[in-house]
Amino acid sequence: MRGERATLGKSLLDVQRELRIRANYIAAIENCDPGAFDTPGFIAGYVRSYARYLGMNPDMAFELFCKESGFSLAHGMSAEASSIRKTQRVLPADRDPIAMPATPFIPARESWLSRVEPGAIGSIAVLIALIGTLGFGGWTVLNEIQRVTFAPVENTPTVLADLDPLAAAKPKTTETDDTVAIAAKNAVGVFTPPTDSLDRIYRPQALDVPVLVARDAPISTLDPDALGTFAAAQTAAPLSPVVVGAPQVNEGLVPELELVAVRPAWVRVRATDGSVIFEGIMEAGDRWVVPALEEAPVLRVGESGAVYFAVNGQHYGPAGPRGTVTSNLALDASNLSETYALADPAVDQDFAKTVADASLVAPARE
Repeated sequence: MRGERATLGKSLLDVQRELRIRANYIAAIENCDPGAFDTPGFIAGYVRSYARYLGMNPDMAFELFCKESGFSLAHGMSAEASSIRKTQRVLPADRDPIAMPATPFIPARESWLSRVEPGAIGSIAVLIALIGTLGFGGWTVLNEIQRVTFAPVENTPTVLADLDPLAAAKPKTTETDDTVAIAAKNAVGVFTPPTDSLDRIYRPQALDVPVLVARDAPISTLDPDALGTFAAAQTAAPLSPVVVGAPQVNEGLVPELELVAVRPAWVRVRATDGSVIFEGIMEAGDRWVVPALEEAPVLRVGESGAVYFAVNGQHYGPAGPRGTVTSNLALDASNLSETYALADPAVDQDFAKTVADASLVAPARE
């Protein structure tokens, strides 16, 4: 049975998990040891179940087990068939049942020394040495910074004067300043306080008091027509509608640009960033004002002969020959007025009719 189990690649714990039979019972069956069972009446069932698990003949396996172990099946009412009450075994004092289990299939517990790797010991030693080196270096630098050194001098310093804290309270003597100066000059090793002139020189100067100058009047009362550039321009030409020398704050009005359709035509206008500004079919007589952008948009028209351009009321075009497609045409007023000629109503009757209808509907331009 042990050989069949080894052939299947099963351990005692695998058999215990799959057959629900304790591993020490499986080991006792393989060793032909009936004394390991608590109830001898279950031995026959355990042996036959284990034989079926290994793919052997159950009856033949039980017969061989009885022959090798000397086990005989007892009557159900006999004392031999009942549970065997085992006496408690006393283990030796030097044997720990937890550290050294009696079951051979459970691996022995490893000691803590076997789990220590030599490489880890070396790494810990290097880390300790590094920490000690850094600590010693920091301690040395700290001591060097805090160290105070004294340099020897050639002459021994002497006390020049003993300052009396009550000297200011003493009464003034009647000696003149010249007498005091001569006595101070003749005295050796006596400290002479500075005079008032030196004290006046090195005393910090007081800051100048800021002077506030009032304005002539509030800014809101200033009249640009009476002061500055505008006043000079008004004086030079008081009756002229255009002020000479007046600053120009803009570039002037942007010329108005319109798309005029004289026949049905598909039109698409894109901005320089690719976004579509206008797309659709313009019917005869439709007008679309081109918005004033920083960069001129681009036109694509399916019927070039049906679309004209109106720049400040003057019509140019058409965009191209009749029945052709025009693409990537920049809608810039100056570019269109230079590229295209003035539209001739005699050439295109639809254009003449559209212009005539627009003049009847729209008010006259000043």
